[in-house]
Amino acid sequence: MGFVLPVLFALLAAFSNALATVLQRRAALTVPQSQGFRPGLVLDLLRRPVWLGGMLAVVVAGVGQAVALATGPLSLVQPLFVLELPLALLLASLLTGGRMPQVMWLAVGAVVVGLGVALAAAAPDHGAQEVPLDRWIPALAACAGAAVLLASAGLRRPVGKARAGCLGAATAVCYALTAGLMKDSMRVLDSDGVTGFLTTWQTYGFAAAGVCAVLLLEHAMQGGPLVASQPALTLGDATVSLLLGVVLYREDVRGDWWVVPQLIGVGLIVTGVLSLARRGTDLRTAQ
Repeated sequence: MGFVLPVLFALLAAFSNALATVLQRRAALTVPQSQGFRPGLVLDLLRRPVWLGGMLAVVVAGVGQAVALATGPLSLVQPLFVLELPLALLLASLLTGGRMPQVMWLAVGAVVVGLGVALAAAAPDHGAQEVPLDRWIPALAACAGAAVLLASAGLRRPVGKARAGCLGAATAVCYALTAGLMKDSMRVLDSDGVTGFLTTWQTYGFAAAGVCAVLLLEHAMQGGPLVASQPALTLGDATVSLLLGVVLYREDVRGDWWVVPQLIGVGLIVTGVLSLARRGTDLRTAQ
């Protein structure tokens, strides 16, 4: 199967996630702030219709992501979610009737061009269809350990860049792990049907990782400015997903001189994301 279908559904999922980010950010700023991890935060948010709208967008994004992962390599699909940040800022400006300055449009262009150059140069393939358990166990342990350490470090910090950055990075690890597990469960759904999907451990694994990601995301949104949390989330998700694609699914990316345009593309992405996050005013304009 070609790459058109997974790319289209990944873009749909990125747009839906961007819309969810704007709506959830707006809702998160209307509930009481907390210094520690507070599961009750979700109960407060359930009373906000705008948050429920954001969760509906998350569901649409999840369906799009599932189709994209079922038809394309993890190392192609997940990096496309870098587009969430420019899409979120565009949506935020539209909701307020504002206009993005030219420098932000240049940053958006840098992200789009950089992503295209990096993916074209890397040319990730589909890799293996099935991941054996002996590859899953160390990956699960590494991701869980990294998420716990990052979340613990963030929650010990006061509200600010350090807290938001750590929580954003922890969220990124959970999102990447969710995608990796979702891809494997989609394989089971294709081969064994709904019964196999509902009885395989990967399905409940990605559901648990997804819940953790949502909880961490809400705390990251309250934890500090977008300039800290969003780059950690956006770039972290793409990086960890690429690693999981290579390590778990044996997806190959081109080496040799192709590394040069890949690095140029990554440099453009990082520059664009940092610029957008710095000038995004923490998405408070979405209120």
